[in-house]
Amino acid sequence: MVFIIRRLLQAVLVALVMSVLVFAGVFAIGNPADILIDPEATQAERLRLIQQLGLDRPLYEQYFIFLGNLLQGDFGTSFVFNRPALHIIFERMPATLELAFAAIFIAVVIGIPLGLWAGLRPNAVSSKAIMAGSILGFSLPNFWQGIMLILLFSVTLGWLPVTGRGPVGEFLGMRSSLFTLEGLRHIALPAFNLAVGLLALVIRLTRAGTLEVMPQDFIRFARAKGLRERRIIFIHLLRNILIPVVTVVGMSFGGLIAFAVVTETIFAWPGMGKLIIDSINVLDRPIIVAYLMVIVVVFITLNLIVDILYSIIDPRIRLEEAGQ
Repeated sequence: MVFIIRRLLQAVLVALVMSVLVFAGVFAIGNPADILIDPEATQAERLRLIQQLGLDRPLYEQYFIFLGNLLQGDFGTSFVFNRPALHIIFERMPATLELAFAAIFIAVVIGIPLGLWAGLRPNAVSSKAIMAGSILGFSLPNFWQGIMLILLFSVTLGWLPVTGRGPVGEFLGMRSSLFTLEGLRHIALPAFNLAVGLLALVIRLTRAGTLEVMPQDFIRFARAKGLRERRIIFIHLLRNILIPVVTVVGMSFGGLIAFAVVTETIFAWPGMGKLIIDSINVLDRPIIVAYLMVIVVVFITLNLIVDILYSIIDPRIRLEEAGQ
């Protein structure tokens, strides 16, 4: 219990520090009045709008107002949409979440089998080709991959649509483009583009785990008992190599959400990433701050959950904390 309370206090402190950094960094950039106010507006109209937006107050006063509103769940009102910033982000969040889940699904379903193959046959030409492909997955810029995918599958072959989310379907009360065939066609390219980096990581982790586990005694004992190779691989081997893979995939979820900006911009995917780019272009500060704080909370929450789960799985972590 002490371990959990300490982690919760650390999470609150990190969130508070990040709120200061995010707010100061965003509000130190440009003046949204220069973009939002008509150049032909009178000085009185300009001053009235600046006061209405609260831009005439000192920066520290704006922060304390923001922090007080934040504790009440109010992230401010968008300068452009004239609506609560958090509501706008939550409207765009489902599109980003389904893109991130689709990317994780692609990375796991493709990456684990390829990593297993590369680990079980490390000297085969196909295995070396898989590892070379994983290096490319780490190395190639995400925006370039997206452009090449569009040129190949949309422009040249005409198989998949270029932009947009596609029609949304409903299943068990949930609405998502993943529940329609046309929606799946729309998400295929952006999801694969977002998944490439994680796919390469899953391949390498799976291969490394396979190479480490296969020579161990319990695998030899299973073979000596006459178990089929398929059973050894899918029961004994996978059980031991999936723990680090699942951990990395889980921790990568927040990163996929945060770094979906490039993919969403290239494919005009109507998620939070495209929203933040559009908001930066017009200096819509409440949207920018709310988005960054949501991402901060996502990362802190995921780290907190992982720490708590590790302390439950391995009590030595709690004992080490208590001994410090």
